[in-house]
Amino acid sequence: MIRKCTDKEIEAIFQIINDAAAAYKGVIPDDCWHEPYMTLEQLIWEIGDGVCFWGFADENGLIGVMGIQDKGELTLIRHAYVRTDKRNRGFGTQLLRYLEPTTEKPILIGTWADAAWAVAFYRKNGYRLLPTDEKNRLLKKFWTISPRQIETSVVLANAKWTNQ
Repeated sequence: MIRKCTDKEIEAIFQIINDAAAAYKGVIPDDCWHEPYMTLEQLIWEIGDGVCFWGFADENGLIGVMGIQDKGELTLIRHAYVRTDKRNRGFGTQLLRYLEPTTEKPILIGTWADAAWAVAFYRKNGYRLLPTDEKNRLLKKFWTISPRQIETSVVLANAKWTNQ
């Protein structure tokens, strides 16, 4: 079942993000990796900045989460993670498909360039990689990330995106 996450689930969201993000260790640049991958304070800041988390849950609780953030002219999909032991069962795709029709705006997704599995997931779901110059401009405008993360990331867009 897909549902909006509640304030009481912040700890579960935190655990899912950090469990799933362990896949980045040794893949993304060492200077971008830290433990935990996302602190509880960062998560709370992201929520305060407008990221609304939705979750896929079963009878035991949350399996995966995906955030959506309205940025005015477009929408961002943020912090999409599925518990390590529940991956490759379609939960991420179901979350993405659920959230896509909640906005009529173009959707952008940022991820690490070397996270081949993440890039492949979004491409399989109809997103296309944007050129480097456009990616850099968008990451600076719509995300709050370091210059190093901008350098080592990609942005993907759905079919509604045109060079704006």
